[in-house]
Amino acid sequence: MTHIQSMLEAHPKDLSDIDVGKLAECISACFECAQACTGCADACLGEDMVADLATCIRTDLDCADICIATGKVLSRRTGDNADVTRALLQACRDACKACAEECEQHADMHDHCRVCAEACRRCERACDALLTTTK
Repeated sequence: MTHIQSMLEAHPKDLSDIDVGKLAECISACFECAQACTGCADACLGEDMVADLATCIRTDLDCADICIATGKVLSRRTGDNADVTRALLQACRDACKACAEECEQHADMHDHCRVCAEACRRCERACDALLTTTK
């Protein structure tokens, strides 16, 4: 069991309305994706042909910011707003999809883009899985 799941289960708010395992996986995937995207953007800045990676850098940074916000909002269980949470999950899923598609275009040349794309795909799937279980 992860610390994320342990903290969710220790929370006094009743979580019977949500799959705690899927919630914990989504939070973890969001924070991991944010780190991978930030690292990828930084690695892109270190490449010789940095101008060719401008879209990748921007997409990485946008995705990282959205993932951080999503992970933080999902971690808060008191007084949550289901409509806001659903919209954020959809935005995170879409940002991760776009970032993965961008990084996959560079994955053969840049290993950091391959790693980032994998993290984005994991987060995309986790957001989608959580969306299917929320009302």
